[in-house]
Amino acid sequence: MASDADFYAHGRPENPQLPEDRPRGGGPKGPPPVHSTAWKVMAIAIAIMVLIVVGIFLFP
Repeated sequence: MASDADFYAHGRPENPQLPEDRPRGGGPKGPPPVHSTAWKVMAIAIAIMVLIVVGIFLFP
């Protein structure tokens, strides 16, 4: 009876290791990306809320 290693070895090349098509890490590290969009969206949302509240208080 064949073992699992024999079964999976059938039809494989001598060196079945493939080079990575997208290597991970190891490259030069630049500065981390700056994601300031969240702060801009929050500031705009807060400004709109403040305008609505001020409008309600000034023009009842």
